[in-house]
Amino acid sequence: MAGRSQRQPAPQPGYHAGFATLDSEVELDRLDCEGAIPEWLTGTLLRNGPARFEVGQRQIDHWFDGLAMLHRFSFAAGRVSYANRFLRSEAFRQAEAGRLPYAGFATDPCRSLFKRLTTLFRPGFTDNCNIQLAKLGEEYIAMTETPLPIAFDPETLDAFGVAYRPPGMHATAHPHRDRKRDELIAYTTQFGRRCEYRLYAQRDRFRQRPLGAMEVAEPSYMHSFALTERYAVLVAFPLVVNPLRLAAGILAGRHFIENYRWKLEQGTRILVFDRGGGGLWREFEAAPRFAFHHVNAFERDGELVLDLVAYEDAAIVLDLDALHLDRLRKGSAQPPLPQLLRYRVSTSTGAVSEEPLSDVSLELPRIDYEQRNTHPYRYVYGVGAHRREGPPEFLNQLVKLDVESGEARRWHEPGSYPGEPIFVRRPGDEHEDGGVLLSVVLEGGSDCSYLLVLDAATMEEVGRARVPHHVPFGFHGEYFA
Repeated sequence: MAGRSQRQPAPQPGYHAGFATLDSEVELDRLDCEGAIPEWLTGTLLRNGPARFEVGQRQIDHWFDGLAMLHRFSFAAGRVSYANRFLRSEAFRQAEAGRLPYAGFATDPCRSLFKRLTTLFRPGFTDNCNIQLAKLGEEYIAMTETPLPIAFDPETLDAFGVAYRPPGMHATAHPHRDRKRDELIAYTTQFGRRCEYRLYAQRDRFRQRPLGAMEVAEPSYMHSFALTERYAVLVAFPLVVNPLRLAAGILAGRHFIENYRWKLEQGTRILVFDRGGGGLWREFEAAPRFAFHHVNAFERDGELVLDLVAYEDAAIVLDLDALHLDRLRKGSAQPPLPQLLRYRVSTSTGAVSEEPLSDVSLELPRIDYEQRNTHPYRYVYGVGAHRREGPPEFLNQLVKLDVESGEARRWHEPGSYPGEPIFVRRPGDEHEDGGVLLSVVLEGGSDCSYLLVLDAATMEEVGRARVPHHVPFGFHGEYFA
């Protein structure tokens, strides 16, 4: 890529290497391991996240907008192989030529007025899918919040182009799997004279069916949603955008998220859709909050129980300094910390109550998805901040929280910065925490990373597999057996 010599100086030791560009792509048959990697692990962990933060001579503004890279950890007979590769999207090809053609979450591509005008009539979506991945039918797809999921080969990590077209302009990167029908359930937001939330199911790249739609005057920014056995639940926080303001923002060159406004007086709207295709079933009102990630939802004793990782307000996205790349690299950014919050919605009276499940903060939450999603559960895993005196710290511990007792267990190693923990069940083990957690960890002192394997019951280390370079802080991944 042109202009690489113009990059920022190498980040100082500590977590800052997690925001440094990784250019090298490798394929290794075997990583050096410590401890004992369980021999029953016979699948593949795929991870997604940003890995290049410069285009030509320009630094990308926001962590969320780095160029996507896929990472593959494959397990067999106690051994771990590894490969990483940039997602060869159109956005990546343009960036290789030194151009930043896309407007990201909070990065201005510096387009001409003419290009801004044409965008009003032909929106240019980025296919820089750097957030999540999933299996769709027999294909694997990488996703972001624009409606251009990219299909890729899980072995070679080669990209095959756009897999399908979601029915809207702003998409969730967190679809749910309907195991009975073997399809993904997701939603989009359509902007225009009539804005809509659109819920749909996708079976493969060719088969898509609508599940319901709802017209809305000012759409909310929503990153994920919840599912129960009968319902799909959208939680519309009071972080909203007026479609006329969005159009004016495009002309003015404002970032995507910069067009949204926090309207405290609107509160939070809990929108419950019938998964059978019956459209909106009920709407409930709750106190104003903001969240990126839902944990789980289920129906019990006439209540809809909804757990999410909640912030008091939307400062984490509206204050662009909170996750601005330059401040993260300098170590001066201090993002707010969320808490695990439970909504209880009475389906008979419409009353909504909320309660914190713990005073322990965590993000990037994961559960035993295959067994517990849409059902009552006990354990949630995530990343948290182990606070100490001195300069601000980034996410530096793994947390296991018992939502019934409030008890928390932690894994923390000074100078190490773990990513999202993914639960993998041990064959034949019926305990909810009977398995291991997989997390990619940055070792700050060496500026290299390793794959950590923890016993999910005790949060004690089982083993680790060392990667010969740092893995930039990413977002999400999945284990495929």
